[in-house]
Amino acid sequence: MGPIGIFDSGYGGLTVFKEISHTLPQYDYIYFGDNARVPYGTRSYDTVYHYTMECVNHLFDLGCHLVILACNTASAKALRTIQQKDLPKRTDLRNVLGVIRPTTEIIDRFTISNHVGILATSGTVNSASYVLEIHKFFPQIKVYQEACPMWVPLVENNEMDSPGARYFVKQHIDRLLQQSTEIDAVILACTHYPLLLPTIKEFMPKGVQVISQGSIVAKSLADYLYRHKEIEALCTKNGARQFFTTENVENFKEKASIFYGLPVEAAQFDLTHKIP
Repeated sequence: MGPIGIFDSGYGGLTVFKEISHTLPQYDYIYFGDNARVPYGTRSYDTVYHYTMECVNHLFDLGCHLVILACNTASAKALRTIQQKDLPKRTDLRNVLGVIRPTTEIIDRFTISNHVGILATSGTVNSASYVLEIHKFFPQIKVYQEACPMWVPLVENNEMDSPGARYFVKQHIDRLLQQSTEIDAVILACTHYPLLLPTIKEFMPKGVQVISQGSIVAKSLADYLYRHKEIEALCTKNGARQFFTTENVENFKEKASIFYGLPVEAAQFDLTHKIP
């Protein structure tokens, strides 16, 4: 038995972890942030896969039977390979889940016009993962994407309320909505973006729903554990929280508290020497 693992390339996954730990507080969790190698969004599929799998294996080594990729780039570029190539080779019971499917499989609840917008990193947009997943469930929905390369640096440098943030948020919302006047639902397809939510809502027209992933992923995880008793039985329940980072611990603690909403204690784990 062991905790549930939560992985992200940086800090954004803490917004998802915050919702998960609120919805399912009884479980033990380990959060792993590969902050030393962020950003993942600009890296190749192969690199993202290797980095992600390395961190997932570390979480497995720490006793996690279930790992959530609380990172859109890792979910887009690595999850399918991990599920199809790596997990079947294991003789023990392990699983890895992502954040894209929980959102896309219920997107029809948020749109009347069947025109949906995606705000994401360049890596997630280029992967077309949201387009493919939405069309898999709802072929009638038209999907429009806009990459927002400046949003993550603004959040990670605590510039969410700056004039620069307002400029780039408005710029990318305008570019997205120019693609279709019928968009009535927009997915924030990056876990950093909820910290920009007040500014996003300021520039988003009334009648357009803005969808954050955290609560959706948390509810999906609760449903998964209910349906998969064999995995749920392996998840320990002491309400414990642990945080690991590949970066400087003090830097991580300072920034992580902004995303998680509470002070955190963390330990460093060095992975950078293992992959060129």
